[in-house]
Amino acid sequence: MNDSITDITSGQRRSLRALAHPLKPVVSISQKGLSDTVLAEIERCLAAHELIKIRVYGHEREQRETLLAEVCTMLNAAPVQHIGNLLVVWREKPAVAEPSPAVPRRRAAPVLSKKAAAAKTDKAARSRKIVLGKPRRPTRT
Repeated sequence: MNDSITDITSGQRRSLRALAHPLKPVVSISQKGLSDTVLAEIERCLAAHELIKIRVYGHEREQRETLLAEVCTMLNAAPVQHIGNLLVVWREKPAVAEPSPAVPRRRAAPVLSKKAAAAKTDKAARSRKIVLGKPRRPTRT
């Protein structure tokens, strides 16, 4: 395991606690404890959000502290806060290779009002050559 990822300074911990304040818990751990599915869900949430809250039901304080330590060691994350039944965990997102540059989009044609569109078609109709046997569309007067 890489311990450098889980070491955070007190200043980082303070700012992470502030960022975690408005967050809602995304994972719950109940009487069944830390199962493989719960660990997988925590892993998915950490990969997506970096900073998550976990709610723990039906465990004493010492059990919650051991759960927090287990989660952090198994998923290579850093414990940020343990307050009541809430655990806050942080793990930096892995660096993703930069995607290839996107092809620039063509701009859409500007939207014309009905009046402008009608004037444009009338102008085009007037400039069209008269073909024998086909009358030109009448213009508005």
